[in-house]
Amino acid sequence: MRAAVFHKPGDIRVDNVPDPKILDPRDVILKVTSTAICGSDLHILSGAVPQKEPLIMGHEFMGIVEEVGSAITNLKRGDRVVVPFPISCGQCFFCQHEASPACENSNFKHYGPNGDMLDQKGGALFGYTDLYGGYSGGQAEYVRVPYADISPRKVPDHLSDEQALFLTDIFPTGWSSIDWAALKGGETVAIFGSGPVGLMAQKAAWLNGAARVIAIDPLNYRLQKAKAVNNVEILNPNEVDVIEAIRAMTEGRGADVCVDAVGFEPERTIMDKVKATVNFEMGSMKVLDLCFEAVRRMGTVSIMGVYGSTYDNFPLHRIFDKGITIKQGQAPVLNYIDKLIDLVQDGKVVLDDIITHTLSLDDATHGYKIFDKKEEDCVKVILKP
Repeated sequence: MRAAVFHKPGDIRVDNVPDPKILDPRDVILKVTSTAICGSDLHILSGAVPQKEPLIMGHEFMGIVEEVGSAITNLKRGDRVVVPFPISCGQCFFCQHEASPACENSNFKHYGPNGDMLDQKGGALFGYTDLYGGYSGGQAEYVRVPYADISPRKVPDHLSDEQALFLTDIFPTGWSSIDWAALKGGETVAIFGSGPVGLMAQKAAWLNGAARVIAIDPLNYRLQKAKAVNNVEILNPNEVDVIEAIRAMTEGRGADVCVDAVGFEPERTIMDKVKATVNFEMGSMKVLDLCFEAVRRMGTVSIMGVYGSTYDNFPLHRIFDKGITIKQGQAPVLNYIDKLIDLVQDGKVVLDDIITHTLSLDDATHGYKIFDKKEEDCVKVILKP
């Protein structure tokens, strides 16, 4: 079959690889009909999240069940399903306590309580390095789905792939960032980053009762996309002092909720890069610093962007003095996906309006390039095997 394969930093290309096989009675083999490139895939492309061996990429995918393991009773050949990106056994302590991204059984080689940079990670993820299980991803014609009696969800016939695909990751991730803040209605929510997750967090903020939603991004084409599809207020940090602007919009207090939808690879200056090198840091936490400044006292910061190292000058003094609540981590997709499917099929939210490029799987290398380099006003790339 054909698949997008990581070979080394900067080198993801489409190869012919062996077809996946059933390895466990709880497996299914899925014929992939749509898959997407995620911002966190770019961390592997850049080498910031390390991977030594070739790996089939992709954790956002859906398709048609082709083959089922002997223990699978909830799915059959021909079922059309969407697959959450965390791999969850459904039986361990964490899976039983609505914390499936911490599954104790899916990442048996590198699982542990510490959460170290290069070992002792949480549960496994599709197509996201050996540290997270080494499972082949879904940017391929076929993919093996383990523990398939737990995560895959059947997709209503009247929904297109494009309407349902983002239930795999970015919509539940954006939803998590807002759900964790426990909005009561009437809040101001500032979302740093208008990439795919940021756009989904904006949608979730409106659905959960926000009175104002502010999008912050240094790229005007992404801000215009946010304004067009989500009717948000926009701020470009290259054009205004974002902190002062947010305080001016909130009677001097700051936003009730700030969401970091960027993570450790924001736009950086030469001095930012020098500091990171000296302090042995991956990337920068400059966006998170902005969140801590922009949020009001006793407000909430949700961190959905990926961070992969320790950081010098962590502003613990500000967090303590302002009484900030922080929530972060991989989205517990299984906690939300059934509700979110209902929102989509009832027409209460539109997800496919963020798509800017639909390409053949054979054009995956080009898709990665334009997404990584912010070319062609690229916001979200869909690949069709």
